[in-house]
Amino acid sequence: MNNRTSSRPDTIFTILTVTLIVVGIFVFTSASFGLGIEKGIWGSILFSQLVLGLCEGLLLASLAVFIPRYLLQKYAFYILLITLVINLLVFVPDLGFNYGGATRWIHVVGISFQPSELLKLVLVIFLSAWLSRIKNDVRDFRYGFLPFICIAVIIGGIMIAQPDTGTYLIMLGTALIMFFSAGAKMTHILAIFVITIFLLIILILTRPYVKSRIIVFFNPTQDPTGESYQIQQALLAIGSGELTGKGFGQSVQKFQYLPEPIGDSIFAVLGEEFGFVGTLSVVLLFVVYCLRGLHIASWAKNSFDRLLVTGLVIMTSIQAFMNIGATIGLLPITGVPLPFISHGGTALMFTLISAGLVLNVSRTNKPL
Repeated sequence: MNNRTSSRPDTIFTILTVTLIVVGIFVFTSASFGLGIEKGIWGSILFSQLVLGLCEGLLLASLAVFIPRYLLQKYAFYILLITLVINLLVFVPDLGFNYGGATRWIHVVGISFQPSELLKLVLVIFLSAWLSRIKNDVRDFRYGFLPFICIAVIIGGIMIAQPDTGTYLIMLGTALIMFFSAGAKMTHILAIFVITIFLLIILILTRPYVKSRIIVFFNPTQDPTGESYQIQQALLAIGSGELTGKGFGQSVQKFQYLPEPIGDSIFAVLGEEFGFVGTLSVVLLFVVYCLRGLHIASWAKNSFDRLLVTGLVIMTSIQAFMNIGATIGLLPITGVPLPFISHGGTALMFTLISAGLVLNVSRTNKPL
């Protein structure tokens, strides 16, 4: 059975991806209504999400399903170098775009592009190629641990400078799981974990916005009109949805109450309109998405394919549960979007490309 091949992508993973896309369209359309009507930009919001994000994403995902994977493996290092340069362009005056105190976008001919989303995808591709090449040397301090630390530091420096701590945590968490999956020593994993905690403490002490989010996490009732406003309004929205919700389009909190109702607070709109049943269904969708992806990875015929699929589905899953956890108060607010659902054409596009690459692997590594 392990040698069985197929030219068709995995049906179950395809259905899960399409379902998440459809859910995203419905939830985003409703969540964007209040903000769009208030500012008169509903049409432009839908255009950027559904045309620039979804349509382009579906087109590129379709190409990703059939791209020769050996090309990604062969040129992974050069693709990473180019992507790092693109991410540095956000710091170029008149090219980098600042919003909300962060410089994370490149603005060209009226279109904004977030290069960190590309970096997330390329990092998984590079790590898959590198880890599959060094094989058992992944356990070696010189050939495994040190290069991993160097990669983490370089990317971390770029992401923290923007700043985009949430996205970097997604990258680092994904990279650590891939490093572990490749056979790295547990002592090296623990050392990286300890170093990360130490650096996070320094970040908390030196970056006021990070410190305030940690304080709000431990004491969400303090300053309900200030620092705690977002979590308070999110919990109010989710709680008012009760078991089955108020119904599609009936959210009250999305009108001038929820900060970023189409962004990192969109799960709260989902909870208000579709209740516990709706939110639980979406959580289960992401869980099954992850499990099916890992099942595809387990049938991979080579380590590159296995690590690639593992990294891609783990990356999407970590981001999803970071967003959901922050919205319901189980994690500090990180500002990361909910995959397939939140506003962000770049994020949606690369999430779809990631799904396309998983389906690519499933074509020649057919799971049961």
